[in-house]
Amino acid sequence: MRFTPMLAVTSIFAATAMLSAQSTKQVINVGPSLGLPFSSAVKAGGLVYVSGSVAAEEHGRTTGDIRAQTKQTLDGLARTLEASGSSMPMVASVMVYLRNAADFAAMNEVYKGYWPKDPPARTTVVAPLALRDALVEISMIAVPNGGERRVVHPTDWLRSPNPYSYGIQTGNTLFLSGLVSRNGHDNSVVKGDMTAQTKTVLDNGAAILKAAGMSYGDVVSARVFITDSSKFPEMNAAYRPYFPAAPPARATVNAGLTSPDYVVEITMTAVKDPSRTAITAPNADGTPGTANPNLSAAIRVGNRLFLSGMLGNDASNAGKVGPQTTEALARLGRTLKAASFDWPNVVESMVYLPDISKFSEMNDAYRGVLMKDFPARTTIQAGLMGPGAAVEIMMTAVK
Repeated sequence: MRFTPMLAVTSIFAATAMLSAQSTKQVINVGPSLGLPFSSAVKAGGLVYVSGSVAAEEHGRTTGDIRAQTKQTLDGLARTLEASGSSMPMVASVMVYLRNAADFAAMNEVYKGYWPKDPPARTTVVAPLALRDALVEISMIAVPNGGERRVVHPTDWLRSPNPYSYGIQTGNTLFLSGLVSRNGHDNSVVKGDMTAQTKTVLDNGAAILKAAGMSYGDVVSARVFITDSSKFPEMNAAYRPYFPAAPPARATVNAGLTSPDYVVEITMTAVKDPSRTAITAPNADGTPGTANPNLSAAIRVGNRLFLSGMLGNDASNAGKVGPQTTEALARLGRTLKAASFDWPNVVESMVYLPDISKFSEMNDAYRGVLMKDFPARTTIQAGLMGPGAAVEIMMTAVK
């Protein structure tokens, strides 16, 4: 989550972004520093990763209804993209987090005005946000100006009724929208239990991948949102057959969706590259770890590494956010090193907290490990799948 004091908006627009170059990684900070351990954006490997952002604060509070906050948030993101050498028409993937499901239609009305043609892939979920007055938080991945960006759409599907494209491809990378249980041929809802809806979602994903000349063997990362944690085993059982070997990196959390018709939403990233390799996280003592049948600890493809969401809970720290953050990062660090990456290579981070009031505790532990040149980051409240788990962290790294 990133916000900008209203009084500084004009100076932000004119400000020169601070760029910290490290190999191919550029850290972009727009506006005054808030002392938080994440950057406004990071540019690396031909993409721009933009932190989750909310509407500007005035007098210590974020004000305005959902329409006003959506506009302020998107205007602020446009300034960050400009400082990063990109722009709104070059956005490939968007994550929208709404505090209230009832705000979905109004958010859409404002949002669609920013992309009158070929909108980015998008996922929208409902979750409490770190800033108490914020109604919407938005993060992005964009292509630098002048890069390749094309819409991917199955030829026999209708356009989405909402302002997003089902897929956006740049080079060998495809970003898919969050998929729900809907029939692409006529946009009708396909009702059913967790098993049925997961299969419908993944069959829809297969059609989009095929339209891009890809398959599930090219998927490197997935984020799964379910509305009922007790149905996690059913989702896994339906999910596994689509990835019989080297499944993608993944995080699964409990979050609200924008319609009560849906019980699961899945968003994915795919990369067409024969170098795709699954990484298993080693144990703390250096011995080989055990592969998970539902996900890989990380997928390395070319100069990028996609890491699964990792928990930090053990018998000694149940419910303790600070120690669990430190342990989750230790596990991520071992996985990075097993793939020949390190902390300076991390460009994007996603943090899930079951209790968003623990935001500061997580930040303190997070800052103590990453230290400087922070990746872009988004933090929301979401339920986790591990008993006693108080934090989950998912990352992307680029060498």
